[in-house]
Amino acid sequence: MDFELLYWHWLVLGMLLVAGEIFIPSFTIFWFGLGAIVVGLLMTLVTLSFTAQILIWTVSSVAFTALWFKYLKPKMTDRTSAGISRDAAIGEAGQVIKAPTEHSRGQVRFTTPVLGDDEWDFISDDDVRIGDRVFIKEISGNTLIVVKLN
Repeated sequence: MDFELLYWHWLVLGMLLVAGEIFIPSFTIFWFGLGAIVVGLLMTLVTLSFTAQILIWTVSSVAFTALWFKYLKPKMTDRTSAGISRDAAIGEAGQVIKAPTEHSRGQVRFTTPVLGDDEWDFISDDDVRIGDRVFIKEISGNTLIVVKLN
């Protein structure tokens, strides 16, 4: 009995590998699945030997993987300020949402999270009101020391 891989074998293998990415979240077998789909689609147009099928599958899988790491993955990096270091947070600007009083600290909100949070308690030597723009001068524990923007 001679077994021959047909186009639909490759398509099914490709779909299984792509779907398998749900259960194995490494984002690597996805590219092998796409390579198998390429072979399946190519075989609907031309007849290929088993060696050619394996070669095309290998080359296309490696090409998809290389394209992922070279072009797509770098564009998906997180460009928010969330989790930035203490030194990088100094100078970030925010808006006062609660003015400080004699007995309580004020609160400032940032458009992007600073050190993992978008709202912080603050103290200031300047007279600030709700709606004023302030920037971080220093960080003291869980409190920001801010200066009013003119």
